[in-house]
Amino acid sequence: MSYRLLGLGVAAIAMTGILAGPAAAQQHLVLYSANDDTVNTMVSTGFTAATGIKVDVISTGSGVLLRRLASERENPQADVVWGTSASLLKQNSSYFQPYAAKEKDAVPAAYRDPDDLWLGTNLQILTISQNTTSIPAAAGPHSWADLLDPKWKDKIAFTDPANSGSAYVTATFLLALWGNDDGAWSKLGQLLGNTKVLNRSTLVFDGNGNGEYPLGISLEYAGNLWAHNGAPVQVTYPADGTAVVPEAIAIVKGAPDLDAAKAFVDFINSKPMQTQMLQTTFRRPARQDIDFSAVHMPPLSEIKLVAYDDLKWDAARRQTLERLKTLIQNTR
Repeated sequence: MSYRLLGLGVAAIAMTGILAGPAAAQQHLVLYSANDDTVNTMVSTGFTAATGIKVDVISTGSGVLLRRLASERENPQADVVWGTSASLLKQNSSYFQPYAAKEKDAVPAAYRDPDDLWLGTNLQILTISQNTTSIPAAAGPHSWADLLDPKWKDKIAFTDPANSGSAYVTATFLLALWGNDDGAWSKLGQLLGNTKVLNRSTLVFDGNGNGEYPLGISLEYAGNLWAHNGAPVQVTYPADGTAVVPEAIAIVKGAPDLDAAKAFVDFINSKPMQTQMLQTTFRRPARQDIDFSAVHMPPLSEIKLVAYDDLKWDAARRQTLERLKTLIQNTR
C-alpha cells in the first residue's frame, strides 16, 4: 500500500504589518525552495491569502538552486531562497542581501546570520528513517555505524551531497564523527556502498515512506510526517550521536520584488506560521517560543547531539564534494 502526504490543509494566517490590499495584489514573489511540495503549497497559499501577493515556486534540490542563483547573478529571477541549510547559505552569502526580520530575536543568535543575510526558520535533525513493513521495528539499525553492515546493501536511500545541503552535512558530519582520517573515508565508502544515491531529498523521504527503500538517511520531520499520515515509518536518533542543521531563508540580492520578499520572510518566521509548520509538517522551529505539546517529538535535551563545525566544512566544500563524487562513483 502506498501512502501520500494528503489532507494537511492550508490556513490563512492573519498578520499585522504584512502587505495587504490592492497594491499587494499587484505584487509577485518568486520563491526558490528546496522544501517538498506539501510545505511549498501550504506556505505559498497561506502567504497569498494573508497578503494578496501571488507566489511562484521553483522547487528542486538546494545545490541545484544555488547553482541556478550563480547563473542568474547578473539578472536575478528569484526573490527568496528557502529550505536550504544555513551552512550552504553562508558559503554563498554574496548572492543575498541583508534584512532584519521583524521578530528575528525569537530565533537564537546561533541560528541567524549576524549581518542578517539569512535567518534560521527550522532546525533539522539528521536521523535514520525505517519502514517497519520492510524491516521489523526492533530489527533495524540503531546507529550510524550499524548502517555499515553489508546486510543493508541497496536497502538505504541517500541524497547526492552535490544536490543537497543536508546530505553534504550528513556526509561530513559522519567523516568528523569517525575521525576525519583515511579510516573515516573508508567507513563512509562502506556506507555509500550500501546506499541508493538519489537526486533529491524528497525522493529519499517518499521512497522510504512508501516502502521502496527500507531505510533512509533522512531528516527528523520527514519520518514523523509520514508516520503521522499513516505510513509504517519510525524515526531513529542514532545512538552514536547526530547533528542539528539549521534550515534558513534569505533574500536574493537584486530581488525583483524586494518588498514582497521582506513580507515573505516575516511571514515564514511568524509565530502562527511556525506553529502551523510544526503541527502539520513536524518541522522543528528555530524560534524558541513555540508550544510542542501537540506533537510527539523529543526535546533537544533528550537527543545525543555532537558538535558540527560548519565553517570548516564550508571552507572545504569544493574539494570535499569532488572526493565524495569519486567515492560515490567507485561504489556504484
